[in-house]
Amino acid sequence: MDDGLRVTDRWVVPSAELRERFSRSSGPGGQGVNTTDSRVELSFDLAATGSLSPALRARAMDRLAGRLVDGVLTVAASEHRAQLANREAARERLTALLREAVAPPPPPRRPTRPSRGAKERRLADKKRQSQRKRDRRVDGE
Repeated sequence: MDDGLRVTDRWVVPSAELRERFSRSSGPGGQGVNTTDSRVELSFDLAATGSLSPALRARAMDRLAGRLVDGVLTVAASEHRAQLANREAARERLTALLREAVAPPPPPRRPTRPSRGAKERRLADKKRQSQRKRDRRVDGE
């Protein structure tokens, strides 16, 4: 865990830019549930990072705007009983979020028209449904 967080092939977040906080986790844990700090909060200051180009930082800030608090992205993990497992889970979750945030936008959709066969099938289904409803009527109309 010393080398940082590898997000993509070209981007590695240095360990110095990550901040971990530990607290007591809720849920099952046996005897140690009230004494061990197994919940992990992993924070990354996206607004002040120097490991990302300004263009990618702007894209990530825009996409993660709803999750950021003062430019800081925080991920919590408490699903495991062991602190080490929660640390790994938090790192994986943060990696996935950042990878998705800096990914290039999808290609624009090229509008297409429905084929002639698709139109005919749709109209045939409509007629069939209309006939089915008509057959269910009491007055027979």
